[in-house]
Amino acid sequence: MTLDDIYRAEFGRVVAALTGRFGDITLAEEMAQEAFTEALQRWATDGIPPNPGAWIMTTARNRAIDRLRRESLRDDKYRAAEMLHDPEPVEISVVPDDRLRLLFTCCHPALAPEVQVALTLRLLGGLTVAEVAEAFLVPERTMAQRITRAKKKITVARIPYRVPQADDLPVRLRGVLTTVYLIFNEGYLPSSGAHELRTDLCAEAIRLGRVLRSLLPDEPEVVGLLALMLLIDARAKARFADGMLVPLGEQDRSQWDAAMIAEGHDLVRWCLRVNRPGMYQLLAAINAVHSDAPSAADTDWRQVVALYDQLLVVTPTPIVALNRAIAVAEVDGPDVALAIVDSLDLDSYHPFHATRADLLRRLGRADEARAAYDRAIELAGNPAETAYLKSRR
Repeated sequence: MTLDDIYRAEFGRVVAALTGRFGDITLAEEMAQEAFTEALQRWATDGIPPNPGAWIMTTARNRAIDRLRRESLRDDKYRAAEMLHDPEPVEISVVPDDRLRLLFTCCHPALAPEVQVALTLRLLGGLTVAEVAEAFLVPERTMAQRITRAKKKITVARIPYRVPQADDLPVRLRGVLTTVYLIFNEGYLPSSGAHELRTDLCAEAIRLGRVLRSLLPDEPEVVGLLALMLLIDARAKARFADGMLVPLGEQDRSQWDAAMIAEGHDLVRWCLRVNRPGMYQLLAAINAVHSDAPSAADTDWRQVVALYDQLLVVTPTPIVALNRAIAVAEVDGPDVALAIVDSLDLDSYHPFHATRADLLRRLGRADEARAAYDRAIELAGNPAETAYLKSRR
């Protein structure tokens, strides 16, 4: 195991534990970083210890205590810690790990969504400020200031360092899952910049999904999200060719990761047995149908439409209706699908125009299809997707 592997695995755990002990996210982050800096120097000579996580945790904790003593701020820090904790007792089964508390703190609805993502990547994922800045395509200094302001807001607004009580957990958990899925989507199809794929962000989102599942193993939507990310990421190697996006129906399925698909299918079957369907479980089931087909022609499109029908009940959004229309086109024809698409108000959403363009092309309405492709190209931000749309145009 390399130091980088240890950093990714242990940074969030150390920050969470120190935050729980001292009630100060900034102190926790800084001491964890200092502990890894010391490890880099000492382990180069002494070698990696048998339990590197414990070494980092002990070093970071001791450094935190030393700093508090040095600055003579222990009383103030303890008062701050009390403010961050909920005075009501919390059941042990609801709060299984400090990382879960930290994740809910990072994803508190009082923080803007982009700040939630940045904090989660930095504090739980262990990405450096420079790496988080690259993900957002902003200068490192700008991201450092953004993260600092967010941590200050957590303190000033007294955002509690805890997992919500059982009654509030489902609503708050949706925000956490949304943050993890946003990280994955930005990796899988970056919305801007020169990257056609950010494997680091995809891997980090899946790792966070595994952490969530280990902490909340009985939450079907947590399992569903992990299954969804695995089934989508399994297709990564087949999604691009010569700098151009390859759509699902044209991918070389022999390049799909069979192990990831098998794991995703196992998780979907677990969700089916639990029978508490939610958005991520249904999206995972749809992707399981796609990955189960040996070829695009063998896809059970009626099953896909049926799953989208259920998804529309759970998540009645225009984007779900758009994706359902793509499946409807395979069952009832492009004319029926186009009528659905044209009823949706998604003018600023480039997949809407790309879908219209493809349906119009299939109906032989070439001039309208070209205009729709033009609009999709204008709105698209990913270079590989833009190249694909231009080729279709």
